[in-house]
Amino acid sequence: MGYLEPGEYVAYGLTAETPDDWVAMASALIEAHCRRPSLLVTAYVERVRLVAGNRTMRLSYGPVSAVTGVRVRYGQARRGEIQASWLSQVTMAFGLPGSWSVLDLSLVDLDVSTGEVTLGWHVLGLDYNEVEVSYNAGVSVVPVGVKVACAQVVKNAQAMPALNVSRTRMDTMQMQYFSGSLLDESVKSLLRPYVATKVA
Repeated sequence: MGYLEPGEYVAYGLTAETPDDWVAMASALIEAHCRRPSLLVTAYVERVRLVAGNRTMRLSYGPVSAVTGVRVRYGQARRGEIQASWLSQVTMAFGLPGSWSVLDLSLVDLDVSTGEVTLGWHVLGLDYNEVEVSYNAGVSVVPVGVKVACAQVVKNAQAMPALNVSRTRMDTMQMQYFSGSLLDESVKSLLRPYVATKVA
């Protein structure tokens, strides 16, 4: 799926005869740079280990539109995290370490601007060791900045001979490419809000 429609080619500085394959190639490069399958709304599932006493995590993909489900797991404290309080010892004795529990979404706080999720407290006061968040992230309508970036990548590819190939050797079937030439700094700055913060 291309981030530019054929009717938008001229408006973004491309010729009307630009092959759709060039836009598809530019869109694929944008998705690879952003480390995500699509910039449009997509469902993600992310699992993160939590540090003792921490109930907050940041989601990798944004902008986050909705959290659809949260599962948490609590267990035995790891080395260096053992608390000597009587409450922690009682909860460790009666808890079921390693079991996953579905957390009510009313106990989950989502900051849409940062993609930060804060979990509610466990009934027995146990610390969660691991959390699995199902959520939807992406844009429903392709923003103008992404369309400009897509058009710029196509222009950069058309301006380079042999599509960014710097050297070829036929005897070893080898091609060397200029690294990152199609995605210049102006394109990267337009795509910065959509780049995944960590690789899953």
